[in-house]
Amino acid sequence: MSNIAIDAKGLSKSYKIGKTKQQVLNHVDFNAYHGQVTMVMGPSGSGKSTLIAALSGLMKPDEGEVIALGEDLWKKKKAKIDKFRLDHCGFIFQGFNLFPALNATQQVEQVLKFCKVKGPEARQRAIAALTEVGLEHRLRQTPAALSGGEKQRVAIARALSKNPQLLFADEPTSALDSVSGQVVIKLLHRAAKEHGAAVICVTHDPRLEAYADRIIHMEDGKILDDRQITPLT
Repeated sequence: MSNIAIDAKGLSKSYKIGKTKQQVLNHVDFNAYHGQVTMVMGPSGSGKSTLIAALSGLMKPDEGEVIALGEDLWKKKKAKIDKFRLDHCGFIFQGFNLFPALNATQQVEQVLKFCKVKGPEARQRAIAALTEVGLEHRLRQTPAALSGGEKQRVAIARALSKNPQLLFADEPTSALDSVSGQVVIKLLHRAAKEHGAAVICVTHDPRLEAYADRIIHMEDGKILDDRQITPLT
């Protein structure tokens, strides 16, 4: 059996809107494995992004536990959770989250410096990560000179440069055309197959289903369907 990366039980989360309470996660059980791409699909408001936030230590659930890489994530102190994310997790968002004044190489170097990687090694790893995503000819370009697809590839390179064991992608193709979107999902697929990461991708884009090892459908804060496309080995 493939190694389990995340095992979550009974995740619940509610928000208060005025005088009413809206439940966005309703006792969700979830797991993901190293070397696999798990797609979490569903309409807007189904709880997909809240699930990602709970699994990655960004938002504490009201109930439930998350065992990530064998550690009980939400029993840690906040500083330890932040360090866990820095050391083990990569994030890719639809908004790219790039620094306007930094070129592509500097964008990747920045996160490596937070990880205490020294200057020359950070530069080498940044260039290697950008080359892997096909941007070796765009190393010195700032975001203003890059297309949407190229910006997302910089964000992927930034995430991959840390060699994360857990890679979270939240609507990574929603701002991209179909060609750029396919490039992005193929890179996420490579992160799982070649780097051994557990890739958890939240999306409502049906074009991405073809690249998934597993597809989970959510609606109204619950998992309605869980299909394993590629057998666990």
